[in-house]
Amino acid sequence: MMYKVLNKTFILGVLYTCIFFDLPAQSTRMSTYCNPINIDYTYMIYNAHNDLSYRSGADPAVVEFRGEYYMFVTRSMGYWHSTDLLNWTFITPEKWYFQGSNAPAAHNYKDSLLYVTGDPSGSMSLLYTDSPKQGDWKAVPAILNDLQDPAFFIDDDDQAYIFWGSSNVYPIRGKKLDKTRRFRPAEETIELLGLNEEEHGWERFGENHSDTLDGYIEGPWMTKYNDKYYLQYAAPGTEFNVYGDGVYTSDSPLGPYEYAPNNPVSYKPGGFANGAGHGSTVLGPKGQYWHFGSVAVSVNVNWERRIAMYPTYFDEEGLMYANTSFGDYPHYAPAVPDKMGEFTGWMLLSYQKPVKASSSQGEYAAENIVDENIKTFWLAENNGDQQWIEIDLRNPGEIHAIQVNYHDYESDMYGKIPGLYHRYVIEGSADGETWLTLVDRKNSYKDVPNDYVELSTPQTVRYIRYKNIHVPTPYLAISGLRVFGLGQGKVPRNVKNLTVTRDEDRRDAMIRWNAQEDSQGYNVRWGIAPDKLYSAWLVYDQNFLELKSLTVDQVYYFAVEAFNENGRSSLSETIKIE
Repeated sequence: MMYKVLNKTFILGVLYTCIFFDLPAQSTRMSTYCNPINIDYTYMIYNAHNDLSYRSGADPAVVEFRGEYYMFVTRSMGYWHSTDLLNWTFITPEKWYFQGSNAPAAHNYKDSLLYVTGDPSGSMSLLYTDSPKQGDWKAVPAILNDLQDPAFFIDDDDQAYIFWGSSNVYPIRGKKLDKTRRFRPAEETIELLGLNEEEHGWERFGENHSDTLDGYIEGPWMTKYNDKYYLQYAAPGTEFNVYGDGVYTSDSPLGPYEYAPNNPVSYKPGGFANGAGHGSTVLGPKGQYWHFGSVAVSVNVNWERRIAMYPTYFDEEGLMYANTSFGDYPHYAPAVPDKMGEFTGWMLLSYQKPVKASSSQGEYAAENIVDENIKTFWLAENNGDQQWIEIDLRNPGEIHAIQVNYHDYESDMYGKIPGLYHRYVIEGSADGETWLTLVDRKNSYKDVPNDYVELSTPQTVRYIRYKNIHVPTPYLAISGLRVFGLGQGKVPRNVKNLTVTRDEDRRDAMIRWNAQEDSQGYNVRWGIAPDKLYSAWLVYDQNFLELKSLTVDQVYYFAVEAFNENGRSSLSETIKIE
């Protein structure tokens, strides 16, 4: 009975929101997005060994089908649908064979959507449907066995393949599949590629590649571009800030494969939302590619994660790369003509600014919401409607967007729970006395764990105040209240005296530069040519970076730009390191 009442209340709330309530920045009108993406992530589906509760989304397999998009995510009890890669709606399918599906794979084949999930210890069925919105999935029984992190691919000549691998011992492997025999696998297994940590620094295990354990290779994904095959793979471990995707290329799906010199091609080790690995690459609106990857939260358990997306390109030499520069700041959405994926230039106005709150508990202080660390959080005394938190930006700034990142503290919630929602109001003030509403979610009944709201009309204010109304969790906890826009001061000057010292271990380099006055942080760029600075690392409050992700025999080029809440400097002089 309580279940029915909850759903009735939820449905009425949604109807009320849609019909009567006009938000200042409705999600359907937004032209920008901000990582991690804001979907209703599923909580862990069972309480095994008294593990802490956590919600998570990882290992995204995103595919286009009939001009729309579907995203399959580890252990989510369903999947998400979108028409524009920006707004996602969860689908609970009519039939679903894999409630605990792990590291799924999907492929668009003619008039059907195909799906298979990983299972390292048993048989697996291939699912198919021609109506994924309805979710009437059918199964081809037990055609595959003992595969973890599969990737499914059907080439232009109709030949099908399966790739798989998740191990610190075994490589990525592949097989042909016989479509005429219900996708039965061939006898021959071909070893395609493995880690080479002695040569490739980014494949080393640990936070900042600092551990001596063997790294993991996992999560293959195949993209075909200009008759070349790009077999992507993840390393070194999903719980680390340096989790990324590399790529090998070949003229044939089963190799031989050649290591790309600009690896890793999807890498986001610095900033608020870290990690860009175990992903998928999809051709989006207007012919723009996008790479989806996993972001590490890893507070309650190592497998607590989110999802991010990055615009992805193939240059004139066929090098694949995802643009992760300022990758957790607002960027233009995939359906925005001539701008999709571009950085808006809106800077972070809230970083390390003074904060006060209605209450806090223990070490979970109010200041944690402005430290740009997804692992720290503010914990209020309770989850009631008298809780608030306020940021003094110190100087007036033009506010364009705000992101609220909720955290799960002792939530004790499991599975796909119906009726979850967040309600709150965010206000702004020029003087701390007179307030105007910037974000109005008081009548919203949506589950928004990483809510990002673009204001329909920018507002110039100095103070930002979040006022809680309802959260679905037993505690109100927020890991980041991030305010984006433009300050009214000067941008920092160009970085001077950039030096890069490559260590005796050529996988490592120490990068240093002169600290710039009034700089909030620095964006370190590097690559294999002056015009191919495809990798980036966002650094706050320090004028050095120890980089441990280089390839031993590769020449590199480096440059740095300074930034603050007013904007960015130009890139420094680019220097070459043999």
